[in-house]
Amino acid sequence: MDITIHTSFLPHVDPDASLAFYRDVLGFEVRSDVGQGTMRWIVVGPSGQPDTSILLAPPAADPGVTEDERRTIGEMMAKGTYGWILLATRDLDATFAKVQSGDAEVVQEPTEQPYGIRDCAFRDPAGNLVRIQELR
Repeated sequence: MDITIHTSFLPHVDPDASLAFYRDVLGFEVRSDVGQGTMRWIVVGPSGQPDTSILLAPPAADPGVTEDERRTIGEMMAKGTYGWILLATRDLDATFAKVQSGDAEVVQEPTEQPYGIRDCAFRDPAGNLVRIQELR
């Protein structure tokens, strides 16, 4: 079997703020941006890795989602418990400094974890947790 991870999904509430975070702060390239207003689907990804993307999408855009489910999703996003992603870099300290200078909410400064990983964490403009591991 030949399966790859092509695109993962993260919700956004403000497409322009999310675009600025992923493009301008993390340095991802914009691969597509369709829709208008808050109903925009934006695909971003790391330069040089055209087969790996993140789809930034409006939460609960599916017409099958009930109003109660939409409310729950909104509450979870506000608490930062709805979406998250794990990224990796070879220079965690430089990456942390760049992301921090972009006014991202710092959740955790670079830390050596007891399970052998060194990482840090931020929240993106929608409240999604963005953890960044150091590649060794």
